[in-house]
Amino acid sequence: MRVVVPFATEQPKTRLSDVLSPDERRAFARAMLSDVLTAVRAAGHDPLVVATAPLDEPTTGRLDADASDATSLVQIDASVRVDDSPLSTAVNATLAAAVDPVAVVMSDLPLATPESIRRLTTAGDSSEGVAVAPGRGGGTNALVVRHLDFRVDYHGVSFRDHLRAAEAVGAPVEVVDSFRLSTDVDEADDLVEVLLHGDGVARDWLVDAGFDLRVNDGRVGVRRE
Repeated sequence: MRVVVPFATEQPKTRLSDVLSPDERRAFARAMLSDVLTAVRAAGHDPLVVATAPLDEPTTGRLDADASDATSLVQIDASVRVDDSPLSTAVNATLAAAVDPVAVVMSDLPLATPESIRRLTTAGDSSEGVAVAPGRGGGTNALVVRHLDFRVDYHGVSFRDHLRAAEAVGAPVEVVDSFRLSTDVDEADDLVEVLLHGDGVARDWLVDAGFDLRVNDGRVGVRRE
């Protein structure tokens, strides 16, 4: 099964701009991508990164003049296809060309494990089914497409829309309820989950960058030294 990992290269994770500079966001995004690729490979699949621009050189992710050693040189060891189309268009082009099942796993799932990827790729017992791992807030973090006519639409409440799209083409659906696949990282509060439950490159990057957990009025957040 081909596992496609979409990746925005130029302006990733803009909602983290209150805690990370543009260079840092690019470095952290690559760290999360590295964790996803590691999980996919360990699950026995060959990932294809669909990038919006070439992945020529890893970013150093320099933090500031006092923390220049807290860098992330993340080498991406995977096949890369450049497609600067919108996300849905790029994924649908892959689906249209596929003759075998395709899995699509977002690149901002640093808690993904080989076990969670295997759960996704083996979900459903129909040769023409669709498996969907929802994200928080109505998004779609990962899916497996076996039906040749199914197409994605990542705008709006994409989880609901993908259920409707599967119904429209007559594809049975299995919802994959997975904490690790549902935890995408978009905002500063999401970094809590990476620090608590992560054990890969993304967590190491945050620790090197000076992030730690803080508790305020019984709520857990992050702080940066």
